[in-house]
Formats: sequence, structure tokens, C-alpha cells
Amino acid sequence: MAGWVQKSNKKSTEGSPQGNAATARESRLDHAAVPHPTTPPVHHNVLEMIGATPMLELRKMDAGKCRLFVKMESANPGNSIKDRIAVSMVEQAERDGRLVPGKGHIIEATAGNTGIALALVAGQKGYKLTVVMPDKMSSEKISHLRAMGAQVRLTRSDVEKGHPEYYQDMAERLARETPNSLYVNQFGNKANPKAHYETTGPEIWRQMEGEVDAFVAGVGSGGTMTGVGQYLRERNPKVELILADPAGSVLAPLINCGQKVPAGSWLVEGMGEDFVPEILNLDQINRGITISDGESFTTARELLKEEGILVGSSTGCLVAAALRYCREQKQPKRVVSLVCDHGAKYLSKMFNDFWMIDNGFIERETFGDLRDLIARRHLAREDYTLKPATPLAQAVKSMHMYDVSQMAVVDENDRVIGIIDESDVLLALTHDGDQVNRPVSDFMTRRLETIKPTASVNDLMPIFRADRVAIVADENHFYGLITKIDLITYLRKRLK
Repeated sequence: MAGWVQKSNKKSTEGSPQGNAATARESRLDHAAVPHPTTPPVHHNVLEMIGATPMLELRKMDAGKCRLFVKMESANPGNSIKDRIAVSMVEQAERDGRLVPGKGHIIEATAGNTGIALALVAGQKGYKLTVVMPDKMSSEKISHLRAMGAQVRLTRSDVEKGHPEYYQDMAERLARETPNSLYVNQFGNKANPKAHYETTGPEIWRQMEGEVDAFVAGVGSGGTMTGVGQYLRERNPKVELILADPAGSVLAPLINCGQKVPAGSWLVEGMGEDFVPEILNLDQINRGITISDGESFTTARELLKEEGILVGSSTGCLVAAALRYCREQKQPKRVVSLVCDHGAKYLSKMFNDFWMIDNGFIERETFGDLRDLIARRHLAREDYTLKPATPLAQAVKSMHMYDVSQMAVVDENDRVIGIIDESDVLLALTHDGDQVNRPVSDFMTRRLETIKPTASVNDLMPIFRADRVAIVADENHFYGLITKIDLITYLRKRLK
């Protein structure tokens, strides 16, 4: 059977025919002599490839006495578990007559993955699609959606349900204002948990050969926990359902102690809520485990290093909660969680060391002076500099590549002799486009604003009012540049 996993904790049958067969079977597993799985079929439409995802046991993470398995939903064609519900919800709307095949306009509020999944379905079925997303979502998701032909409307992530700019309220309003449109509403759509009850749950049960002690999932819309949970409980009422919840979400406190708390804010994408979704069966959940953003991100990074799988921030939250649950157990258990989506959508965020540093998730050495404000430290070779002879064309390429608006020009002694920024480039190219092959030393600004590390933060303000950057240096070293956004980031961290 594809996805077969080795059983454990079985009553010994050593010496019996059954025991000899089982021993031989496990021996084959140990020696990697497992028969090849059935050759996958040839599909005729990308939607046929949704589901039947692999199961992976995490062997290098510390799961205590337990065995932890993750269902690789990132293997779906849209790279997330949301592919399953997108097909289910659209096809149910077609059966109900709310969508006419090849016509109509789908509108949905989404953290990104449901939108990508709907874009996949809409593209194959010929529908227009508009997605409304909170503005905290990754640029990769937005680019992915637009590349698939979806119209993306970004709205505020700092408002709650009932506010006109709350993403779900905005999507519902757009649907009312748009002729021949369907507001999918994954948060109240019964075809959402139905998809998981009919596909995800049965797949987990078969792959685990009916031996599941606990299932750890998060809540975005609530469909996965409700659908999979119902299926597993019908087969074994003792299966524990564990909620992984980002710190700031209202769900874990409600489950654990019936406490209604005001929603906070969190950076993990696609899970955690400021309300209880209509389709979520809260009563079937045994326990909620709250996971911080930092633990979610570091767990996701650890999964890549230790297990070789590139996962999203929600998976980091799930696995962190699953590991905590596993380590608490006194008896061996078989625990299942999910790889909800692919980490390629988060390369600019939690897999970017500078983003992690800027948001306080990676600690680095502090000095108690202006060096702490430098985002890209020169002595650590985190910054990008130019040589005086570097052609202007190469400087432009470097600015684009590294997404910076100015670069320091250093001499052979590593001293800053100039700064070149976008204004210098613009003036040069506007005057004569042929100047791109001349050295940056011909165009850089030589009027430099150098400040010692021991200076006050207040000493930066005259430099910024003159629309310049601060060069932090002393008689020994050049330490790096401080820009306006660096000061803003520093002050924001202090406010937190």
C-alpha cells in the first residue's frame, strides 16, 4: 500500500507463523528492501493531482517516547492543503447552481493559500477570481496569485471582524457589489470540512493503518480540524485532537479554560483566529497548545536543517505544538500532524536571516551604542559595498539584486570614500545613458556624514533632515550605514 508505515507497540507473536512473517516484513523495511509503490497514474488535469499526499515520519526531531508523522500537503499542485477545499467548495457551488461552469466571478477572503488554490481551480474552470488578503502576508504569495491571473486586494491586518476593512467583511461586500459573483466564505462553507472528512481523514487512517493516537492541527477556517477530527473519532473515539494555536489567537484560551480573550497580533500566516469560525467544532478538541511566532519560525527552520523539508510558518507552529505534546507523554504514542504548505512562499521572511533579525527572532551581539542600529553590519560582511572602479551599470544591478537604495564605496583600506544612491544614478542616466560604463567614483557623493558609534541617537536627526545616510565609523573601523528605516525599526523594537 502506498504510504505504508511500520507499526509499533504490537503484542509479540515471536515464534508463530504470523510473528515470523511480521519479523521478515520489518527486516525488509530495515534493509530498505521495500517493494516499489504502485506507479503513479497519468493525469489529464492538474486538479486530478490533488490529494493522496505522502506521509513522512520525522526521525531527527526529539519527539520523546512518541513517533511523529506529518502528512505532506505541500505535495499538492498548489503546494498546500487548501487545494482540497478549493475543489470541494467550487464544485459544490456548481452543483447548487450558484456558479455556472465557465462563467461567474469567485471572491474570497484568504491568508493566501486558499486564494492560490482557488486560482488553480478558477484557471482550469474558466472563472474570474478576486482575493482579499491582510497586508501581513508574504510577497511570494501575492506574486503567485497575480501570476495565476487573480486580482489581489490588500487590506489592513490590524483590524477585527466588524471593521469595514477587515478582510472577510471586505470580501463579502465586494461580492454583493459584483454581478454574477460568489463569495466562497471558507469559514462558513460546509463543503470545507466535508473535503477533509472524505479525503484527508481517510488517507491518514489508511497510511497509519488505523494506529493514530493524536492528531495535531491548527485552525484557519476550521475545516481541517473539524473534518479530519470527525473521521478519526468515528473510527477511534480515543483519538486526541490537539489544537496548535499562535500566541494572540483567541482559540486556545477558549478551549483550555473557556476564557474569552481579546485578540492579539501574530506573524504566523494562515492560522489562528480573532473569532470562532462557523464550521469549527470546538467541542471535539481536547486541548490547545499556544506557540509563539519565534518558536514557530525557528521550528520551521529546524525542519529544513534536520529533516530536509521546506515548510511554511503554520507548519512550524503545528510541529512545535506536536513536539511539545509528544515530549509530555509518558507512554509511546503515534502522533500525526501536517505540512500545510511549502516554505518557498516564505523565503523573504522566516528563512531570511535579516528579516528574522529585524523582527527580533534572531539575537545578535549588542554594544549599547549606535552599532545596534546598523541593520547590515560591515565587519560581519552583512552589507554590500562597491569599489571606486566598479562600473555604474554594475552598481545599478547590485542595488536591484540586494534591494537597497544606496551603497557605500570603499577604498583598498576599507574606508568609505563615497556614497552612491538612486538619485545619483538617476541624474547620471538622465544626463547621458552612455555613462553606465563609467566608474561609480565619477558619480558618488563625496560629502559624507560620518558619526562615531558612541554618538547619541539624537545626533542622527540632522543627518536625516538633510536627506543623507549616517556612516558609522571611527579611527579603527567602518561599522555600517544607518538609514531612516533602520532608526524606525530600532524605535519600533523599543516600543514593543
